[in-house]
Amino acid sequence: MNPPDDIADQFSLFPPIPFTLYDPHEIPNPEPISVPELNPNPSPITDPTPVPSSIQISNPSSSHNILSFSIPKKRRRGRPQRGSTSFNIPHFPIGTLNPNSNEFSSSSSTSISVNSIRNSVGSSNSLPHIAAPDTSDEIIVINRESTAEAVLALTAGFPADSLTDEEIDAGVVPVIGGIEQVNYILIRNHIIAKWRENVFNWIAKEMFIDSIPKHCHTLLDSAYNYLVSHGFINFGVAPAVKEKIPAEPDKPNVVIIGAGLAGLAAARQMMRFGFKVTVLEGRKRAGGRVYTKKMEGGGNRVSAAAELGGSVLTGTLGNPLGIVARQLGSTLHKVRDKCPLYCLDGKPVDADMDMKVETAFNRLLDKASRLRQLMGDVSVDVSLGAALETFWQVDGEEVNAEEMNLFNWHLANLEYANAGLISKLSLAFWDQDDPYDMGGDHCFLPGGNGRLVQALAENVPILYEKTVQTIRYGNDGVQVIAGNQVFECDMALCTVPLGVLKSGSIKFIPELPQRKLDGIKRLGFGLLNKVAMLFPHVFWGTDLDTFGHLSDDPSRRGEFFLFYSYATVAGGPLLIALVAGEAAHNFESMPPTDAVTRVLQILKGIYEPQGINVPEPIQTVCTRWGSDPFSLGSYSNVAVGASGDDYDILAESVGDGRLFFAGEATTRRYPATMHGAFLSGLREAANMARYANARSLRIKVDRSPSKNAHSCASLLADLFREPDLEFGSFSVIFGRKNADPKSAAILRVTFNEQRKKSQEGSTPDQQHSNKLLFQQLQSHFNQRQQLHVYTLLSRQQVLELREVRGGDEMRLNYLCEKLGVKLVGRKGLGSTADSVIAAIKAQRGNRKPASTLLALKTGSSKLKGGTLKRKLVRRAKIVRNGNGLAPPPSSNLVNGKVLEETRTIHQASSDTLVPGQNQG
Repeated sequence: MNPPDDIADQFSLFPPIPFTLYDPHEIPNPEPISVPELNPNPSPITDPTPVPSSIQISNPSSSHNILSFSIPKKRRRGRPQRGSTSFNIPHFPIGTLNPNSNEFSSSSSTSISVNSIRNSVGSSNSLPHIAAPDTSDEIIVINRESTAEAVLALTAGFPADSLTDEEIDAGVVPVIGGIEQVNYILIRNHIIAKWRENVFNWIAKEMFIDSIPKHCHTLLDSAYNYLVSHGFINFGVAPAVKEKIPAEPDKPNVVIIGAGLAGLAAARQMMRFGFKVTVLEGRKRAGGRVYTKKMEGGGNRVSAAAELGGSVLTGTLGNPLGIVARQLGSTLHKVRDKCPLYCLDGKPVDADMDMKVETAFNRLLDKASRLRQLMGDVSVDVSLGAALETFWQVDGEEVNAEEMNLFNWHLANLEYANAGLISKLSLAFWDQDDPYDMGGDHCFLPGGNGRLVQALAENVPILYEKTVQTIRYGNDGVQVIAGNQVFECDMALCTVPLGVLKSGSIKFIPELPQRKLDGIKRLGFGLLNKVAMLFPHVFWGTDLDTFGHLSDDPSRRGEFFLFYSYATVAGGPLLIALVAGEAAHNFESMPPTDAVTRVLQILKGIYEPQGINVPEPIQTVCTRWGSDPFSLGSYSNVAVGASGDDYDILAESVGDGRLFFAGEATTRRYPATMHGAFLSGLREAANMARYANARSLRIKVDRSPSKNAHSCASLLADLFREPDLEFGSFSVIFGRKNADPKSAAILRVTFNEQRKKSQEGSTPDQQHSNKLLFQQLQSHFNQRQQLHVYTLLSRQQVLELREVRGGDEMRLNYLCEKLGVKLVGRKGLGSTADSVIAAIKAQRGNRKPASTLLALKTGSSKLKGGTLKRKLVRRAKIVRNGNGLAPPPSSNLVNGKVLEETRTIHQASSDTLVPGQNQG
């Protein structure tokens, strides 16, 4: 980082929030040129975590000054993206906002007053500011790198101009919105950037004392403590980090079930927190579905490290495993873009036909995406495969046999990306995780990911060959039974794969809540298998990392459809063939000799016509992940009838904060990835420490009176299906039998994506008011969600608010400035609101919601209640509104729970699809 100088540059005047996501297709003729200080992504990659190196800044002479970076789509998982989707970040000139225009005015000021912020807050995605901070009315300036630091924070999963739900729940700032939140974000981003500068050092809070103004030291404490406790900094295997693990634990016992990446990440973090940790692992090794096996043989003792499980680091921007690899001194090898395809006869696929079919395939996926929006709730019960096949037939374009084979190859590639048959993937939500992807290149770790596992398992107390049969949990603690041994602990973390949970091989006493059982059942858990082959020498060349092969049998389209060359990273001539889709299931019963014979036939068909002899392999290994009792599959996907909400449900703890869950199937943002599993372990370590600390201080962890936050949220959502009063984007519920003007009412305000049209009653000045400063760079993980904020008012105040003219903008201003109330998330309503909700529910009695009555009248009477609710829920997630304020009163439902968001006002929209999977 460069120290600040006397002349502030174009970024030093502003917090890292004056960004807007643009659709690159709406920007005419952008002229990107690389940022000089950002290194391109070479192969190998020596530093996967600095400022995103694929970001570009546009030519200043261009009419559109933007920063942009490209993200490959999930559909391109096994093959590089030809045309990438880009994020674009505006590049702003020096100056502050002119209150009367949309343009910047030149200024040498290094701060912005509260009044300037208030002028923009109405259009920001931050909640309205209630009161100016006592200590300062200025945005602080830490250094000249606020924009670069904001981008780094973005890669770590933080919005550039708002708080995450987790930060809000942790109470990192006293008031949501306004200058204090902006300063917190600046400090948070600065700490993250400092950590990324040198991930070998322990970042201490004292390092920032001199650079952060004294009046913001409370915010420094808050940001630093949050980032450390939640594992965003100071994690991994660097000596400076390992030194922080206390020699003698002084906190309660914790048992972690499973020594995969999730379990190891949680174990190391809990040990550093001072807990006594025991890890139970059923296998004889650590790593779980990440398994690097040494293969060797031959007269010259050829050897190589074969990745039989998770192999590809899917995205390096902010990837925590990339940081661990960096701490180990490892370089990453970028998976190169070249991926030729070969026909049945071994000839290369014609380039023009390849492009034609690939374009058609992507066009079908785009049509499927539009179809699900039009279908609404019906798409929940439709598979992606059904939609694609229908479009393929309806298009009516004549295709020859080779084109059909090529189309089926793309289907196999898609099934590989999702570890599931397209006939079982949800049309509505199969790609729900795409906006959250890390971004950046896909990479191999030379020597294998087993190096990560080995480093993470070092000095962690792991008991191997301990198969857990029973987990008994209650208010007093947890008993984990493995064989004839009973392990008693204060808390336990279950990280077993979804396939094991589906099988029921672990008995939970008491049984898991029904909503969790239903989520386990709904989510899909697919299969990918591999054939690893060690050859005497590299006959296929070292100029590519992947190549593919077509099949003429649709049922076998995934059989050895893609080959990975590991010769450059495995230490020897290693080739791995992938088996995906239906073929992966059939492969489980295929004799290994038959599998190897088939692979060699394919390779000989490709290389012998080129005059290249294909030798017999020295050693081969065939995986059977579906038959492995400790995995029973490869990785999760969103099956028909499921949604991203089910990942959240699987992540919920049970037993009053005694039993927790982690693993790739518990992370909505990063499922089916190695880094997702790792991050879920860090997440649950923070949750477990929070509960333990609360118990030690005899503080009850915040939750609803029903002891089930989701049940209480669901109740509130049900009540708002039939609000007593609606105006604009405001809806109200209050007791029907009580007309007292002073009686309590609950107000809900619904916000959606960035406003593109004027709102009700807004004036031209309001439509084009100066909003640039607080227009959000909404990160690629929260752009599809709506925002619901609440407050408690009297009936009289509600009626006064309804009469305010000028649209929702003026109502918001009246609500916050005139009435002086604070809009909060569901959790922030408090016990008083809980009592009001309970009273309203009691007064309404058993009256059926209008939506249910309507469904019955329209012939949906055969649907079960739970099914009907899910359909209503899914529609809210698929049908999207272009306006900033979203009118549908039921759109806050996700599987019957309220989206407890107090993050920001106005969600931005940018569809960016990128890949991710655990195996691969």
